[in-house]
Amino acid sequence: MNSFSRRHRPTAAVLISLAVAAGATACGSGSGGGSDSADSGTYTVWDPYPQFTKGSDWTKLLDKCGTAAGVKIKRTAFDTSDLTNKALLAAQQGNSPDVLIVDNPVVSTLAEAGVLTTTDDNKLDTSKTDPNLLAAGQSGGKTYGTPIGANTLALYYNKKVLKEAGVDVASVKDWASLTAALEKVKKAGKKGITFSAIGTEEGSFQFLPWFWGAGAKLTRLDSAQGESALALWKGWVKSGLAPNSVLNNTQTTSWQEFTTGDYAFAENGTWQLAGAKKSGLDYGVLPIPGASGGNAAAPTGGEFVTLPARDDTGRYPTSQKLATCLTSTQNLYDTDTTLSYVAPTTEVQDKQVAANAELKPWVAAVRTAKGRTSDDLGTKYPKISEQMWKAVQSALSGSKSPKDALTDAQSAVK
Repeated sequence: MNSFSRRHRPTAAVLISLAVAAGATACGSGSGGGSDSADSGTYTVWDPYPQFTKGSDWTKLLDKCGTAAGVKIKRTAFDTSDLTNKALLAAQQGNSPDVLIVDNPVVSTLAEAGVLTTTDDNKLDTSKTDPNLLAAGQSGGKTYGTPIGANTLALYYNKKVLKEAGVDVASVKDWASLTAALEKVKKAGKKGITFSAIGTEEGSFQFLPWFWGAGAKLTRLDSAQGESALALWKGWVKSGLAPNSVLNNTQTTSWQEFTTGDYAFAENGTWQLAGAKKSGLDYGVLPIPGASGGNAAAPTGGEFVTLPARDDTGRYPTSQKLATCLTSTQNLYDTDTTLSYVAPTTEVQDKQVAANAELKPWVAAVRTAKGRTSDDLGTKYPKISEQMWKAVQSALSGSKSPKDALTDAQSAVK
């Protein structure tokens, strides 16, 4: 008999209050549906990868893991935000999938709603997982899954633009040297840096490396450190080192600006690697510097493999086998290569770099990255993030000073 039992189902009120989840990274879009099969030999898997259709490497891996566990897999793919709502409703109806793969900021939302089992309960082995990545799936001192991979942010740079401006990228070690490089680029007639400061989670996601790189904490938006990060961005926009378009840029439109070849730098993610190669640009990648040097912590994107709580606890051992198969060393390498993710374990990261040296700066960025819901923020994060992006918008548009924008943001969070 299993050592854990069915958790309480979330009430309708809890479902409504927790359905707002954070997500802003590199997932595809699409829709799908599915329910548990009456066939006990069929196990359901829900994931946020609708871009991978039947016959893809991902679906082949799911089938392979099912075969190894002696069961058939019924897989359904959803858009990231739709998946959260579907998972909450399925839990309410007692019809959760056997394996649920969700964007990492959503884990704490589902955990608080009683949707997920803990790794203590389900016996998923997380001993090899990098602690900074595992933290994104922790809440209240408990762990609710294991990451399948991670993506994060860094600075892409255009080697031609920097060379023409007389900038040695090795000189960029902190905010002062980065700003000096941008000024040289502007003086040479080119454009400085582009990023996304849009009034959504994407804007917060892109601001976080600078916020954390200043030493600020999400529990105190209006600290002097946080103000310095916002003042940096505002200064760049005001002096023309960054375009006014950042106010409306998504990560996609920001990337499109960079691929024109006019910009020296662009803040973007691992998911742009394929596009970078296709662009024809002679580019490099630099981890985002901290205010006084070193690598800033960038937020982690990517998904967690979780096991939802179910009435039929007899299904848990097989579900655990499926999750373990999906996150085994060899399968992580294959999956994360397909997803353009960095693996969540040092062993597989080293293997990725050995196979593709271009991943070295990304692995360095991931190893210092941080989950948005880390520090036990859990479901508090979406509210904090909303006030953060509003503060960024207010400061960059000129309607408020960085100090006033963050002071108002902190008051709204309280």
